[in-house]
Amino acid sequence: MASYKYPEETINQILTVALNLFIQKGYEQTSIQDIINELGGLTKGAIYYHFKSKEEILEAVTNHLFKGVDEMLSGVRDDKELSGLEKLRKISRVSLDNPAQDELASVAPNLLRNPKMLAARIENIIHKAVPIYIQPIIEQGMIDGSIRTEYPRELSEVLMILANIWLNPTVIQASPEMMLRKLRFFDEILKGLGLDLFDEQMLLRLEELFRLSAREVSKET
Repeated sequence: MASYKYPEETINQILTVALNLFIQKGYEQTSIQDIINELGGLTKGAIYYHFKSKEEILEAVTNHLFKGVDEMLSGVRDDKELSGLEKLRKISRVSLDNPAQDELASVAPNLLRNPKMLAARIENIIHKAVPIYIQPIIEQGMIDGSIRTEYPRELSEVLMILANIWLNPTVIQASPEMMLRKLRFFDEILKGLGLDLFDEQMLLRLEELFRLSAREVSKET
């Protein structure tokens, strides 16, 4: 009954246990039963009362890790002191420096084996991230002269899809060295499109995340 009387406490307990198991064993190797075994008396019914699947648990873990991201993005988008390009750089830097990125990189599943999650990621990019945050910033950059493009929507979509799908080792697996080559090529593409987005510190941080993801992939194979 505790899971029904105190749902927030129960959900937090499930998410904490699930995150620890995803880090220790990997997402693919963690079963619902593994999570139940670590919950100290909670039944499978109690878990399914709150979550329909392991995929939903991972989504909730991710949302919990990145709680406050929407507020951060809105704050940067609406900051009147920054140019459009400065806003994109700030979003990239703050996102990369978030400690939750390390945990997510170490637990993220192979999205090609989880097509529903991959489809949800793409849908979020196209219908939320691009129109609500990225396109308005690029359009501001066009006005203030910091971004040169005649295609704000298209540039926003290319930026987000390449960054979150093509450069995501949980979608397209590659060694950290190959991912770094792709990242530097991506940087060249963006510069050719009028976006000088990455500095060397950001490139090194991305390489660190690639290596964390590569360790998770190696546990699965």
